[in-house]
Amino acid sequence: MKMRTPGALAFALTVAAAVGCAPGRSSKEIVVGEYGSLTGNTATFGQSTKNGSEMAFNEINQSGGILGKQVRLIVEDDQSKPEEAATAVTKLINQNAVHAVLGEVASSRSLAAAPICQGARVPMVTPSSTNPKVTQVGDYIFRVCFTDIQQGEADAKFAAKSLKLKKAALLYDVRNDYSVGLRLVFAQKFKEYGGEIVAEQSYSEGDSDFRAQLTQLKSANPELIYVPGYYTEVGTIARQSKDLGMTAPLLGGDGWDSPRLWEIGGTALNGCYFSNHYSVDDPAPAVQKFVSDYKAKYGATPDALAALGYDAARILADAMRRADSTDGPKVRNALAETKNFAGVTGTITIDKDRNAVKPVVMLKVQDGKFVFQERIEPGA
Repeated sequence: MKMRTPGALAFALTVAAAVGCAPGRSSKEIVVGEYGSLTGNTATFGQSTKNGSEMAFNEINQSGGILGKQVRLIVEDDQSKPEEAATAVTKLINQNAVHAVLGEVASSRSLAAAPICQGARVPMVTPSSTNPKVTQVGDYIFRVCFTDIQQGEADAKFAAKSLKLKKAALLYDVRNDYSVGLRLVFAQKFKEYGGEIVAEQSYSEGDSDFRAQLTQLKSANPELIYVPGYYTEVGTIARQSKDLGMTAPLLGGDGWDSPRLWEIGGTALNGCYFSNHYSVDDPAPAVQKFVSDYKAKYGATPDALAALGYDAARILADAMRRADSTDGPKVRNALAETKNFAGVTGTITIDKDRNAVKPVVMLKVQDGKFVFQERIEPGA
């Protein structure tokens, strides 16, 4: 499995041994580390997640902390690079002696860092890495988001059953674990729902010209183009598809969720759809309080990454309280026993594979807003 090389395992064991030599922690605080893309290609992901987790821990500290101690959050920037994610987590464990780790958003970066947490027996909770391989790294790795298996199936069901479309084309990021995983699940499930994949093309993160791929897809006359990528490329793909006279809507996953999506793609995104973790229009009191508090604190509407960062921090705090300890194995056991946690992204239960069981929300892009379409429950 990816990242399970002898070198990676040896590195993780070295980190584990070094924890005992790490600088001492204050007995009056609990130290949580977070790593994310505060800069780089997907900087809005890390910034939103950091805002959400900081807000959660601020609220927790104002209410007395955890086990009578205040929480100190230490955030490291991985610059949107897997190798920097591994470096950041090594620093958090070795130098900062963190009790637990939050992160990452991107699955490729979580896969780079998770073996280090696993080897050190430091619980890691990813807010929003959806690739199934992330939690397969080991029993100290958890997620509070749905997986690509659930998301890809929800996307396929939405396309076939709700939009009633029969012909789809695929355009995916060949170097991105997240994008490749969603493409595989969507293609399989769309066929099972009676649809046909009429063409597929690929690109790599950082590309800016997609006209050649789109021209090939256009010749197959699809009714829908499935683009399970990140907002950085999706906005440009939408614009260039319209420049080529294509009318088929785009459909994608939660990697679209960023305020910058509309800045990049503009009106070319109108009528496109993507799956996500929550909707700011959800009337639930807890959701509306979160949205209101976030706006007051940060002056912006919280995206799903912020909401998941908030939920990840609160689930970790809840596990520490139930464990009555910050000891790694005890917190790990409590995380594994999480049931029916009331999060702003839905009611969350952690299953035997340390994945969150929760609904998928489908949204439509319209005039800069992400409009709620429907909620697809797990197993539906």
